[in-house]
Amino acid sequence: MFNYSLEKAFFLLIVFIIFTPITLAASAFALISVSSDIHKAKNKNYILANQNSNIGINIFAALPNNLPSISHQIGSSDARPEIIRNYLKKYNSPLLNYADYIVEMADKYEVDFRLTTAIAQQESNLCKVIPENTYNCWGWGIHSRGTLGFESYEEGIRVVTKGLKENYINKGLVSPEKIMQKYTPLSNGSWAYGVRLFMEDMQ
Repeated sequence: MFNYSLEKAFFLLIVFIIFTPITLAASAFALISVSSDIHKAKNKNYILANQNSNIGINIFAALPNNLPSISHQIGSSDARPEIIRNYLKKYNSPLLNYADYIVEMADKYEVDFRLTTAIAQQESNLCKVIPENTYNCWGWGIHSRGTLGFESYEEGIRVVTKGLKENYINKGLVSPEKIMQKYTPLSNGSWAYGVRLFMEDMQ
């Protein structure tokens, strides 16, 4: 009976010695695996949370960097010469090729870019009815003693624009009605009405 009990105890000891390390190793491995899975799950949730919280930023960042600047395009182009050119072309004016120069002189002498063209329309149907070889489309210097002539349309544009600035605008005659008082004082108002109407047509 004693021998049987000793053999049984010895057998249990052997089983304990063999299986205990295996059990501990398996438990440790399982613990490490579970911890790793938990850590990965947390990281995944963190990443997803960050992605969700940054959706607006990601969408904004995806917009192209080279969006056109509408204000820059408008500022960099000058439509005024084209407005004058279209107006002169509409009436088949000999001044058609001088649209850029008309605006250039208007800027130089700080005059409304439409004024000289409107006066030319009022005075000579845009240079189609002028004294021969005078290039004077504006009725400038035409009086009982004779007619002022220019060497070219360019000279006429320059002289008239400068004269309007120095002899009219600088003296407070800044509207068609006030300019008319000196430019053509005998007019009943139709001159100013026509000039203003022609200027408004160049919008």
